[in-house]
Amino acid sequence: MRMGASLLRLHFHDCFVNGCDGSVLLDGGEESEKFATPNLNSARGFEVIDRIKSSVESACNGVVSCADILAIAARDSVLLSGGPFWYVQLGRRDGLISNGTLANVSIPSPFDSLDTIVSKFNNVGLDLKDVVTLSGSHTIGRARCTFFSNRLFNFSGTESPDRTIEPTMLTELQNLCLQNGDGNTTTVLDQESVDLFDNHYFKNLLDAKGVLSSDQILFSSNNATATTKPLVQFYSVNERVFFMEFAHAMIKMGNINPLTDSEGEIRKNCRVINS
Repeated sequence: MRMGASLLRLHFHDCFVNGCDGSVLLDGGEESEKFATPNLNSARGFEVIDRIKSSVESACNGVVSCADILAIAARDSVLLSGGPFWYVQLGRRDGLISNGTLANVSIPSPFDSLDTIVSKFNNVGLDLKDVVTLSGSHTIGRARCTFFSNRLFNFSGTESPDRTIEPTMLTELQNLCLQNGDGNTTTVLDQESVDLFDNHYFKNLLDAKGVLSSDQILFSSNNATATTKPLVQFYSVNERVFFMEFAHAMIKMGNINPLTDSEGEIRKNCRVINS
């Protein structure tokens, strides 16, 4: 069940770096996207894409790009987890470069401020509404302690936890992510409906149960009051509308700077460019 969220995240991380061109799938050295901080020891699902690509190549050699496969896999991951369906626009071609440096600065981080997150979305043609809508993907998936333990004991140098964490969840997370403990330990992002794609992510934010700081600030930060908070509240009681707008936002994200026509290539192996 966890793989669905991982494939959705791969598509997201792909599109934010040079557009939706399958560059996150390329193997490489420390300069590649796989070694970038948002992906290192974190990105998963490469073997699933490999198996899909192998089957597709057997059926129709050299026709379907890795970028298109990743976009379709992300849609099916959401659908099979109980979320909405949308028609994936196809025709992407695969990029030739994996840019780890760009990945480090362009992919939104759990530690970013709301203004920084909005700016990173704006840089790829997505708006404030897309920030909230696409953040709803955290209704499925897990997060490592290293991405939220800064909230648990000494938040922003205060020697106290983040005051926007619900007390019972705070205690549970403190017991899970001990100070100076293993940062690779994981917990579910949506404590209320594990593995089900629904609108409970937004309900959680109203109850101060957002695991990542980058999630909870959509509701609890001062900057959220007149920006993201009203939409969080709306989605928390309007799941049908959230599903519709999530599908629209995914189509929009999937159209970030795609390579088409003679640009790029159709990779034979998603991990390497064609020789």
